[in-house]
Amino acid sequence: MLIDTYGRVATDLRVSLTDRCNLRCTYCMPEEGLQWLAKPDLLTDDEIVRLIDIAVTSLGIEEVRFTGGEPLLRPGLAGIVERVAALRPRPRMSLTTSGIGLNRTATVLKAAGLDRVNVSLDTLRPDVFKTLTRRDRHKDVIEGLYAAREAGLTPVKVNSVLMPGLNDNEAPDLLALAVEHDYELRFIEQMPLDAQHGWKRDSMITAGDILTSLRNRFELTEEGSQARGSAPAESWMVNGGPHRVGVIASVTRPFCDRTRLTADGQIRTCLFAREETDLRAALRSGAGDEVIAYIWREAMLDKKAGAGLDAPSFIQPDRPMSAIGG
Repeated sequence: MLIDTYGRVATDLRVSLTDRCNLRCTYCMPEEGLQWLAKPDLLTDDEIVRLIDIAVTSLGIEEVRFTGGEPLLRPGLAGIVERVAALRPRPRMSLTTSGIGLNRTATVLKAAGLDRVNVSLDTLRPDVFKTLTRRDRHKDVIEGLYAAREAGLTPVKVNSVLMPGLNDNEAPDLLALAVEHDYELRFIEQMPLDAQHGWKRDSMITAGDILTSLRNRFELTEEGSQARGSAPAESWMVNGGPHRVGVIASVTRPFCDRTRLTADGQIRTCLFAREETDLRAALRSGAGDEVIAYIWREAMLDKKAGAGLDAPSFIQPDRPMSAIGG
């Protein structure tokens, strides 16, 4: 198992397939974009599948989430999904995406073995979307959501980040959309993972702010701490159910017991970690599966109790979210 010194067992693996993205969200990267990883630095399809195989068969991983950047930009995505679906035991597989291009790929990914998707949608207003993402692609995201639902990539989860002065009043409208179309909405507190290092805690929209806004229109019933389990989201029933809404309080109530693999083959035990463990070098030097599994277990033992966001000594990671993987 991948267990840390606090007794947390990681059964959830996030795999970043690329650091490239087709949006330029203000809370993630500058308008001009970033310097992308060079192709030789990226893990190959074979290397990705081998590391997932080791994680599943030797380290107890039960769920794999493909992330980016934007994972739909990875040319071999469907093939990777198909090969991971053939592993035994078969892990559950999901994908976190902007939704752009999902209308063309949802059916193919479902056929390859993908179980479900998380789609980022921060606003229902195309003009605000363009301001937030610096791209005029709101219609593409909406179409991607519909396509995912029709293809059976369910439950379709919608991830939303609220930003002050832009979309901070849209929480009830986003939840109304989710209820109407049977999506599962999850709000995520803005995190200090922007490439510009412009995040300020005193200006972020907190989980408490979000819940107050939602309760102006909906009756929310907390599902209780037992329902959270190993998931990062705390969940509430909406108007008695069956729909629910989640809030991931990444800053005010952080929680994590997962492990992350970056697109260039680095293990990260936390989104906010400043240290990484290089598995790509071990792979390319000819290390066997047992050696790689040992390196991975040792990395997990160094996982800290928390990110320390409230500590005066907290320093934002050098890598932005797009290079780490969500």
